[in-house]
Amino acid sequence: MKAITNAKLIIGTEIIEGLTLLLDEKIRAVDRHVNIDGASIIDAQGCFVSPGFIDLHIHGSGGADVMDATHEALETISQTLLQTGTTAFLATTMTMSRERIDAALENIREYSAGVSGAQIIGVHMEGPFINPLRHGAQDVKYVAKPVLEAVEPHTDIVKMITLAPEVEGGELFVKLLTEHFPHIILSIGHSEANYHETKESFGWGISHATHLFNAMPPYHHRDPGLVGAVLESDVTCDVIADLLHLHPAVLRLVHRMKEDKLILITDAMRAGCMKCGTYELGGQEVLVKDGKATLQDGTLAGSVLKMNEALRHMVDHTAMSLPQAVFSVTEAPSKKLRLNKGCLKEGYDADIVIFDEDFSIISTIVAGEVKYQRRM
Repeated sequence: MKAITNAKLIIGTEIIEGLTLLLDEKIRAVDRHVNIDGASIIDAQGCFVSPGFIDLHIHGSGGADVMDATHEALETISQTLLQTGTTAFLATTMTMSRERIDAALENIREYSAGVSGAQIIGVHMEGPFINPLRHGAQDVKYVAKPVLEAVEPHTDIVKMITLAPEVEGGELFVKLLTEHFPHIILSIGHSEANYHETKESFGWGISHATHLFNAMPPYHHRDPGLVGAVLESDVTCDVIADLLHLHPAVLRLVHRMKEDKLILITDAMRAGCMKCGTYELGGQEVLVKDGKATLQDGTLAGSVLKMNEALRHMVDHTAMSLPQAVFSVTEAPSKKLRLNKGCLKEGYDADIVIFDEDFSIISTIVAGEVKYQRRM
């Protein structure tokens, strides 16, 4: 048993001092008067304590990528993410050949439970069922029509699919998945859908939007398009808050419009937590310079964003309070995935992060075990 003391606990919309958090693999108590006899004490020294961060969209980090399809790659990503405060993530695949995607999915099925850092809680398939006109950094030659046969063997591990519902076969695909595999979140992204097509897709089963504003038509006052449909609907959406994919003014707008329906992601690629240089994403060369990852033609190629940096950007550049920002990377994604995570409440998984006022991660705890401790 462990006890976290002397902390500023972020619980719901509040920052509360004077409470003790008692935990093993689950949170056992959060109160002012907790019996901590025999417990190992973790002194937070007045720093913030929050639930562990959950990333719904991340391709890689630490030099490794999910599409490498090796145990070593998953372990590297899992371990590297601890220093960013991420305790759970969806291993995200890319638009590549059917064989490469299947290999990555089989690798995740075999090895995800054995990683020793941040937990792999499932798969996010970003493509290949996207619109070739909005492929972004995805290789257009591997874009495929949506067919249930490509997903059905993997529905035990797939938790989210980003797709373009307007493409041929999209409507049937969405309706079939919604009916037979309702646990899979269907997200509109890399799409050319107009306003009416987007609204219609919500009725089929689309309930989320992937990296809103990016890889989709821009908002126009006479043609609000996909973005307009998302902003006025109650679907959830996610954004990459690296100040490169979206201007701070847009971050402020989407926060005001979506509030608790907003989730922060990193969309990080293998260069995450690495030095600048040349890397690979989906078989394409990526140059990372000054915190920006681009293909040779200048197209943004994912990001090197860390989740704790995303929090800092939202607090610094929008009206988001610290508890609101934390909610967008903890309770919001947890609710979307129906997990027992994301809250500092009795009975929830003991995935916990301790960080300071500069959002530097001090400790990362996964299932009650201290997996990362910052060197002082």
